[in-house]
Order: sequence, then structure tokens, then C-alpha cells
Amino acid sequence: MRALKFSGPVLPHAESRDVYVVDGRVTFEKQAGAESAGTGWIVPGLVDAHNHLGLDDGGAVSDEETEAQALADRDTGVLLLRDCGSPADTRWVHEREDLPRLIRAGRHLARTRRYIRNYGHEVEPEELASYAAREARGSDGWIKLVGDWISRDDGDLAPSFPVEAFAAAIESAHAEGARVTAHCFGSDVLQGLLDAGIDCIEHGTGLSVDQVEQMAANGVALVPTVQQTGKFPQFASAGREKFPDYATTMEELHARRRETLMSAWEAGVSLFVGSDGGGVARHGELMGEIEAMVEMGLPADDVVAAASWRGREWLGWQGIEEGAAADFVVLDADPRQDLTTLRRPARVVLRGRVVA
Repeated sequence: MRALKFSGPVLPHAESRDVYVVDGRVTFEKQAGAESAGTGWIVPGLVDAHNHLGLDDGGAVSDEETEAQALADRDTGVLLLRDCGSPADTRWVHEREDLPRLIRAGRHLARTRRYIRNYGHEVEPEELASYAAREARGSDGWIKLVGDWISRDDGDLAPSFPVEAFAAAIESAHAEGARVTAHCFGSDVLQGLLDAGIDCIEHGTGLSVDQVEQMAANGVALVPTVQQTGKFPQFASAGREKFPDYATTMEELHARRRETLMSAWEAGVSLFVGSDGGGVARHGELMGEIEAMVEMGLPADDVVAAASWRGREWLGWQGIEEGAAADFVVLDADPRQDLTTLRRPARVVLRGRVVA
């Protein structure tokens, strides 16, 4: 394959360089006869850290629909997806060079009758650790717990499992070499998960000041999904008649979500960007999440870093470095100064090929 040449400032350092692509890899060594393929700001491929490839409202989707979801993400420059639970077997995506790189977490692990139907494995506390080990062995290094969800009996946002069951599941997954994340809307579930050594929290609207300091000290990441948490008033309204306590809780969490997010950032918690694409959100909407996080008060340069080179490093992937996989986007402006440029990538390069 003929070498390609891309020119412009390369993030994160914004040094103007010629970036060559040879056999799917980046090199800065001049390549005679290289084809000029793009000029602009060169940014490491974007990362959607909370994605549900292969999922929609009713559960697993066909391979054809999964492909369409992946392409919707890819064409916006999202080249690395961290799956946060999917009932579909998406291992085949790894074999497709035209689809984003995928880090699978397997199926959600939820309490019986305490989660969305057809999404996860619904188990009892004594089964959770064994299911965690099984999903860890079949995943790409992550598993997903449903930390809390509405109790159909009590109508509140109760933890899905006892503290001891969560701790055993986290220990079990870690023994298999996997990291653990958990869906957490409310407050009650968080302390037990943090004390048990969880690696990441999704949503995290119930976090306290002490808890975000604990997260920062222990290297626990947060993916706040602010577009999703912005829907809490809708959830409250839909459940108010049957579950008034739950509705009140969701409204309270919504009212303090900006304060919670900013306290996490100020404490130094590692924040990453996740669209929640699949099921409750469309794929290809990471740009909206980036914009929403900035609107909440986070600095644009931090959010762009989290959605690109910092997110890639967290998940074990390089940015634009000598010998790294050639996964990057070319933009017409510095996205840290002009977020709108993320919505119009001039080039999307995946595995060394211009795919969009």
C-alpha cells in the first residue's frame, strides 16, 4: 500500500509535523513518493467510553444494525469504543478493519427483575461473583455491574445487590484480569463499590465530596454521561404516579449534577466522555456529549483530551506516536478552541486507511 502523508499541528502538543502512514502505522520519517492525503489539525482518534454497540430499546440487534451503529460512530471520528454492556455477541466486530476498535464488557450483570428487560444477565447475590468471572473471561478486559436501579417493590433507587456480593464480584473479575465499572445513579450504592476497589463509575450523580476525593486518591475513573443524566426530569415525570419517592430522588440528583461533576473535576478524578449510545441514545452523538460537558462548566481542553489522547491512554491505546496504530482525525481547526470543528472532520483515518 502506498504511504500517505498528513500535515499540520499534531495534538496534544500542537507541533506542526508531517505524519506519514505506512502499513497502518504512524511514522515521522519522510517517505519518498508518499501521497498527500490531508492537511489540518491532526487529533488522535476519538474515544466513546460509554457505548452499547449491538443494543437498542428491545435488547440485542442484528449484525446489520450493529454494523450501522458502528459506522455512525466511526464517521464522526470515534475510532475506539468501550462497550458498557450489550446482550449481543459483538466479537465479530474485531475482525472488521473498517469498524472502530471495540473493547467489550459483555452483558450487564443485574439483579433479577431489577433492570431493563432483555439487556443483562439477571442474577441473585450468591450468583454474582461467578457471573462476573465468566463475563470477565469472555470480555476485552472490562465487566459492567448494575449498581442501582428502581426497586419495583419499594419504589426507590436501591442498590441492586448487598455490599458483600458487589465486593465478591469485583474481586472475582480482578482475579481474571478485568476491570469493573458500574451503573450508579443514586447515592446509597456508591460507598460499598468504592471500598471494594471498583475501577470506574458510570453516571455518578449521587457522589459526595468525600467520595470524589476517595476516587481521585485511588485512581477510580468517572464517565458522567451528562446527556443521559439530563433526562432525569423525564424519568421522574414518567414514574411519579407509581413511584413518588423515586421521582423525588431523580429530581434531586438532577438538581445537583453540575455541582457533583465539578467537584469531581476539582478533586482530580479522571473524567472520560461517554455518549451512552445504544438503547437510550443514538450512536454518533459523542460530539453532543463533549459539548454538554463543556456547557456544564468543564474546560474544553480537558474534555477534548479526555475524548481523545487521554481516553486512549486509559484504555491502553497510543495516540499519534512513532509506530502507533494510525487511528486519527484531521480537523480544520483546533478543537480545544473551536468545538464545532469536531462535527465536520476533514478526514477520518482508521488502521491507516481514510474511511471518511
